[in-house]
Amino acid sequence: QCTDGYEWDPIRQRCKDIDECEIVPDACKGGMKCVNHYGGYLCLPRTAQIIVNEREEAAAESTSGRNNVIRRTPADPHRAPPNPTHQIQCAAGYEQSDHNVCQDIDECATGTHNCRTDQVCVNLRGSFSCQCPPGYQKRGDQCVDIDECTLPPYCHHRCVNTPGSYYCQCNAGFQLASNNHTCVDINECDANNPCAQQCYNILGSFICQCNPGFELSSDRINCEDTDECRTSSYICQYQCVNEPGKFSCVCPEGYQVVGGRTCQDINECETTNECREDEICWNYHGGFRCYPRNPCQEPYVLTSENRCVCPVSNAICRELPYSVVYKYMSIRSDRTVPSDIFQIQATTIYPNTINTFRIKSGNENGEFYLRQTSAVSAMLVLVKSLSGPREHIVDLEMLTVNSLNYRTSSVLRLTIIVGPYAF
Repeated sequence: QCTDGYEWDPIRQRCKDIDECEIVPDACKGGMKCVNHYGGYLCLPRTAQIIVNEREEAAAESTSGRNNVIRRTPADPHRAPPNPTHQIQCAAGYEQSDHNVCQDIDECATGTHNCRTDQVCVNLRGSFSCQCPPGYQKRGDQCVDIDECTLPPYCHHRCVNTPGSYYCQCNAGFQLASNNHTCVDINECDANNPCAQQCYNILGSFICQCNPGFELSSDRINCEDTDECRTSSYICQYQCVNEPGKFSCVCPEGYQVVGGRTCQDINECETTNECREDEICWNYHGGFRCYPRNPCQEPYVLTSENRCVCPVSNAICRELPYSVVYKYMSIRSDRTVPSDIFQIQATTIYPNTINTFRIKSGNENGEFYLRQTSAVSAMLVLVKSLSGPREHIVDLEMLTVNSLNYRTSSVLRLTIIVGPYAF
């Protein structure tokens, strides 16, 4: 609280004089003039000369014969100087200047203050103040550090207190924004892209991914080739070849890759027929062979394509089959058994005849069985699995007899080519 005539100055943190001459209307009566004074005011004749120095007032007679009011401040050297012979008395914290006015003493500049070394001297009008530097607070007569990290959150992530100050830190994957308080995500993929192949930024971190055919290594950054050929033995029909980031299937000679993984036989008879004019080309699984266009051997003669007949006019032919027909077929290696592979059928049917079928030769190891399916046909059955490459020649004979004891036979010479693979 301030005494009468003063009011509290919140800026200077002290009481200041109230100028009643400014705020009290018609303060003086009878033609008197109002002169403000510390803690009050004076009503004086208008002919009086008043010299007002800060904190002190004096009334004196003018040497010129005219009385008026001269208001001076300690820092105004341009005012008309008073009587040089007049000595003034200044309040504490002020001193007389060369212009015979009271001016403030800067105790901070002159070193006449008593602030501690850890304090900051702040000059005031007529005095000084000892304050703590920024980041410190006064506790007793000492300045102690303010731990800003214990105050309401200044930092987004982490706060580090330092003497008189503090600074903010961010978690891994973040960096300080321009306000030095907020943490923003670091886009590692744009900054330095640590991933070997594909980089995806996420909040506070990143993840790496690999292109098809690769997999992440243990460091989760680099990519290693995936050996697809080791994952399955059925990925390719024949052989798998691993390549960086992918794989490819290859086929053996005589085959071509179809659909990326399957092997398909190449029909060399249509693409690169290397047989002679007097030969026919027969394609089989994985290759081809050339056979004579006229397979007939004495005493047989060629009557039509692949059909040889022994003339009845030749005595030798009486003990031989009347005709031999040459046929060719191809099967895959290790074919599932039992399996029907070839059907033999009479081309000419005579009345009152009986036909029987048998394997005349080529079945020494019992790989085949001939099952009669009708009076004029039979089916050759594979009963033992065959592995290639290999060629089997099997003679299938049809015996024909009638009630008049007529007897004849025909042979179908079947060449079976077993391919080298099961496809």
